[in-house]
Amino acid sequence: MKLRGSLFAKLFMAFWLVTIIILGSWQLTSNYFESQPPGPRFSDRDPATAPNRFMLRTLYNLENLNLAALTKNLAKIRRVHDIQIYLLTRDGSDLLGREVPQSIAEISRELRAVPRKSLPRKSKNGLSAIPIYRQDAGALTAVFKFPQHRRLIVNTLSTSLWLRISLAVLISGVICFSLSRLMTGRLKDLQLASRRLATGDLGTRLQVRDRGGDETDELARDFNTMAKQLQERIETQKRLLGDVSHELRSPLARLRVALALAQEKPDQRFEYLQRIEQETERLEDLISQLLSSQMQDVTLDVRIDLVTLLRQLCADANFEAQGTGKYFTFNTDTERADVDSFEDLLHKSFDNILRNALQHTTKNSEVKVSITSIHDGYLVMVDDQGQGVPENELNRIFSEFYRLDSARSRESGGHGLGLTIAKRALLQHGGKVTANNTDTGLRISVRLPSPGKSVP
Repeated sequence: MKLRGSLFAKLFMAFWLVTIIILGSWQLTSNYFESQPPGPRFSDRDPATAPNRFMLRTLYNLENLNLAALTKNLAKIRRVHDIQIYLLTRDGSDLLGREVPQSIAEISRELRAVPRKSLPRKSKNGLSAIPIYRQDAGALTAVFKFPQHRRLIVNTLSTSLWLRISLAVLISGVICFSLSRLMTGRLKDLQLASRRLATGDLGTRLQVRDRGGDETDELARDFNTMAKQLQERIETQKRLLGDVSHELRSPLARLRVALALAQEKPDQRFEYLQRIEQETERLEDLISQLLSSQMQDVTLDVRIDLVTLLRQLCADANFEAQGTGKYFTFNTDTERADVDSFEDLLHKSFDNILRNALQHTTKNSEVKVSITSIHDGYLVMVDDQGQGVPENELNRIFSEFYRLDSARSRESGGHGLGLTIAKRALLQHGGKVTANNTDTGLRISVRLPSPGKSVP
């Protein structure tokens, strides 16, 4: 499975990164909030509550830093967090020689009156007193004076675990929702496009790059290809229906006229009955060709020799062309050219191609038919000496009811289904058929695979 640029890889990486971001952000924010000083209501909390990381680190520094470093540390805490810390001795003076406010001295005395069963703490009115011990000064009382204007959100998050969990869930939900919308947007577009296509809007297409992208881009390109093929097939069926209606209208009109005349002129009834029979045969031939042109899959269960087949068809064409000066020549570079076929489909296909060449080549001209061995098969070329076909019409000559000369009568020009039947049958044989102009006329080229091979 190709991972690079695939939807699987994107989904995997997206959810993996979201998980990493959530876990990482949780760890970082927890560390951040734990490292922040407590809020203004810290002094009103239960004294038995364990201090946070900031308080523990500060208490450690108060007990272990030398006086010079301690002075700098306290100044930094006041500058950064607006927290004042006093270190009071037993006589109520500050270790660093600062003037002690009355409220600070009072809470220190109250703490000293608390029995020393464990680590006591006294808090009230934004003040918190905690006993500490220094090697150079003995037992001291650290009194923290917290500011009363701490940020509400930071303070709330730092003191509420459940609020932090709720915020993490909310943020992860927003991220996952955005990723889901981003990755399912193309599927939503595909759904809407499918609905438009189902309602008959055959021109529906999705905007997508020509190549690359993930599975949704490939799906969008496949949808566009399907919609294009569906549009072409429906338009072809509509055009075919119109052409069939047009082709059937003329012989039916002649049948009606012949029938009316036979009724009006009984003495000429035999002549009109012959005309009715002729038009009926034309209708039957047209319907037969239409059925042949729409033939679906076939089973190639017969093996024939193209050399023998084309040599016989050229002989038949020469017999039919007597008196017109037209003649066929046949050349081959191999004695046998075996291919798999179904009943007489190849016979009909090449017969139609040779009849088309016979009809369009000029009088007293040669039609060249040749077989050449190629890789994995054989190449059959039929070259006439007619007027050729305009370059923009070359692909259309294999379409149903196509006629180069629109003014040509149906009686002499056939139904325009010969090359259509030939191409469809040759494609069912795994072959390819193309048309191109030469210096002398039109060339029909047919590639057919050898048994067990395929034409590239």
